[in-house]
Amino acid sequence: MQKAKLTLHSGKKSSKNILEDFDIRAAKKALGYHKGYIEYKETPLVNLENLAKKLGVKKIYVKDESYRFGLNAFKILGGSYAVGTHLANMLGKDISALSVELLKSEKIKNELGNVTFITATDGNHGRSIAWAANQLNQKAVVYMPKGAVYERIKNITDLGASVNITELNFDDTARLAFEESKKNNWIMTQDTTFDGYYDFPKWCMQGYLTMSYEIYKKLENQKEKPTHIFIQAGAGSFAGSVVGFFSSVYGEDHPIITVIEAENCDCYRRTVEANDGKTHKVSGGLETIMAGLSVGEPCSIGWDVLSNYADAFAVCNDGIAAKGMRVLAAPKGDDRKIVSGESGAVGLGYVVELLTDPDMAEMKKILKIDENSTILCFSTEGDTDPENYEKIVWDGLYPIKKRE
Repeated sequence: MQKAKLTLHSGKKSSKNILEDFDIRAAKKALGYHKGYIEYKETPLVNLENLAKKLGVKKIYVKDESYRFGLNAFKILGGSYAVGTHLANMLGKDISALSVELLKSEKIKNELGNVTFITATDGNHGRSIAWAANQLNQKAVVYMPKGAVYERIKNITDLGASVNITELNFDDTARLAFEESKKNNWIMTQDTTFDGYYDFPKWCMQGYLTMSYEIYKKLENQKEKPTHIFIQAGAGSFAGSVVGFFSSVYGEDHPIITVIEAENCDCYRRTVEANDGKTHKVSGGLETIMAGLSVGEPCSIGWDVLSNYADAFAVCNDGIAAKGMRVLAAPKGDDRKIVSGESGAVGLGYVVELLTDPDMAEMKKILKIDENSTILCFSTEGDTDPENYEKIVWDGLYPIKKRE
């Protein structure tokens, strides 16, 4: 099977301002909220100078989210911001008018009473909701698809949330959680959309803007900007946030953006190729080692952004994610080591494959990558599944986790 394929896309550039929810104003607002947590610290933007030299490009930057809030993944940015925004709305206030300390207080707890947040997750998002609810003295209920990894389950229950493992794939698990939220008057807190359900996904996407804004300011201070962005997509809320921000802040001069999906979960690539005005989903087991990308249905808000501003959609197999993990774990020269999980490493893995495999030379040419290119990738998680991380990095394996 082909390791990777590329579908070009000419964004239609909608007449409505779909970027206003993901512009620099929204990013500053999200960052302001996150700075209210004592756990906040800007994560590293790693300059892989020796790797860039080896691959024949000017720069390769990787944003390392394994340090985010001590939770080993970026998802806390979206989950915490969405939970905080909901509580602020219950109080009739904008989140920018409330401090984290106030939201944690007994005064607010007494005013709001008990609020239960429910979500579906393969691991990182559920942990973020559990953490945010715990921080703000509320409750969380988390549903996980079949095959959920023990370490990810424990990370959630350790934060006081209850976990329910289903016999369903991720998308059907999310629908089940949505039905449970309506039956129990719980608050559905998902970063993907359903019919009539858009606020929480948008708030999660806005929370993710903190990461993009950190990158933008760091590169601006160095008088640099990326020429190319490679961004992974599951449901597409994170990809939509990144693409929305950089398309907004750089305008017509925005980088060439490639969205990457796992080959068994390529709902965006199928939607682009169908080109019929509808989104297209992938059903079945959604088998991939990239648990965070094991999603078969596009987030409609994410699609609104990606359909207008992404330049290409790439689909790759698990081996490319595994290669990215090993390259980041064994850096060239004095480049900084990055511990990156399966979903986190696929962007860098794709870049390495693109720039070293002769069979992908035409793709490289199409994307206009050369010795003047500055490439930006996102390592969205660390070793959130330590056992599988060792198998891949130490033993050179990339077994698919069977969802049984």
